[in-house]
Amino acid sequence: MIKTASLIALLGNSILAAVKIGFGLKTQSLAVLGDGIDSSVDVFIALMSFIVAGVIARPADPEHPWGHGRAETVATALLSFTLFFAGAQLILSSGKTLFSSIQGITTEAPARAAMGVSLCSVIGKSFLAWIQQWFGKKANSAMLRANGKNMAADVVLSLGVFLGLGLSRVLGIGFIDSLTAILVGFWIIKSAIAIFIETNLELMDGGSGKESYQAVFEAVHAVKGAGNPHRTRMRRIAGYWDIDIDIEVDPKLTVREAHKIASQVERAIKERLERVYDIVVHVEPMGDSKKNTPEGYGLREQA
Repeated sequence: MIKTASLIALLGNSILAAVKIGFGLKTQSLAVLGDGIDSSVDVFIALMSFIVAGVIARPADPEHPWGHGRAETVATALLSFTLFFAGAQLILSSGKTLFSSIQGITTEAPARAAMGVSLCSVIGKSFLAWIQQWFGKKANSAMLRANGKNMAADVVLSLGVFLGLGLSRVLGIGFIDSLTAILVGFWIIKSAIAIFIETNLELMDGGSGKESYQAVFEAVHAVKGAGNPHRTRMRRIAGYWDIDIDIEVDPKLTVREAHKIASQVERAIKERLERVYDIVVHVEPMGDSKKNTPEGYGLREQA
């Protein structure tokens, strides 16, 4: 599913990038050229997504006992850095042109063809953004969802370029194109930072959310004989949950009976959460854990 979405993104962005860069150079529109550079980055992203899809599909091995799912998270982080530097480069190059205009070196308003290309970009990016978000939700892929957000931002970006070009032609002021390109660059950097923050949460095993932990605690309480869920840790590995939790049971139970309760807790959690990779339930005697004592790691329900 990730490969299919990546191929669609690769083909669509390749066409858009080639058209926008070609027309940007021909019409000497920095805004259209910058939009084309952004689409070129999307081509790189789609190609990277396609490669990563093959990596994360590999089974676990002795060197990677947790599997290869983190490859998607690392790739998404690299994606954010690529976007950031592409945006910064666009700001620098457009700033030079804008500075030349301020010094009195006149620049012509972009041709009408540049506006047509930007309008086509709005339509094309809207379709690609919807496709990536749809596949991202189906595959529960953070990488595809991030790419979908990036393309949704590109729709606004291309629309801004279109309006900037229109204003430049109506007023006959060429430097508006450079100013629009600078704003495009800042938009790209903003998207890069947002993607990095979201990815960093997963790399640091955070961002699981209150609702997810609450679902786990509810699952424990739904199992007769299980109590005081604590030292609960949840993290994402390529869209799947990896969960560790401690529970308390009657100390008079046999090992078999305690294990049966732990297995019931596992099933109850899987009924409440989708795409669970692994669950480790540690059993302790009832009353062994002090409820008011802060955990050394993980969370208890009171937190």
